[in-house]
Amino acid sequence: MGNSKAIGVAYSDQNIIGADIVSAVNVVATGQIGYAAGNYTAVTQTNNKSTTVTCNTPSGSITTANSQLAPAAQAVFVVNCSAVSNRDNVIISPASGGTVGAYNIFVAAVANGSFTIVIKNSTNNAYSEAIQINYAILHTQS
Repeated sequence: MGNSKAIGVAYSDQNIIGADIVSAVNVVATGQIGYAAGNYTAVTQTNNKSTTVTCNTPSGSITTANSQLAPAAQAVFVVNCSAVSNRDNVIISPASGGTVGAYNIFVAAVANGSFTIVIKNSTNNAYSEAIQINYAILHTQS
């Protein structure tokens, strides 16, 4: 490696772009960590908040149907995703479109090829809102 300076077990200018696997005890980033372009899907749910959607990338955005969710009710839906396995962790977060604090949104199950999301209305009000939910898959042992 040209202009490399040994600093113990690595080089200070190590270029890992394009590497298939990076293995380390500690990984520290001074910029963003995430998936490259092309690894993102945006889908919109049809009919109601219990309708299955398909997103076959390791990150993306799901916009729910704007069907009504009654007070204290919940909607459960499956996300078909060829990028997920039962050993992975799926991280989700509400991004926009819903009344802030009105919903508890969480992953209820992860399986090979799918994960299940629950949206619970945690208020005493009924809402008819399309909620944008972002997701990212953290892959573990393959």
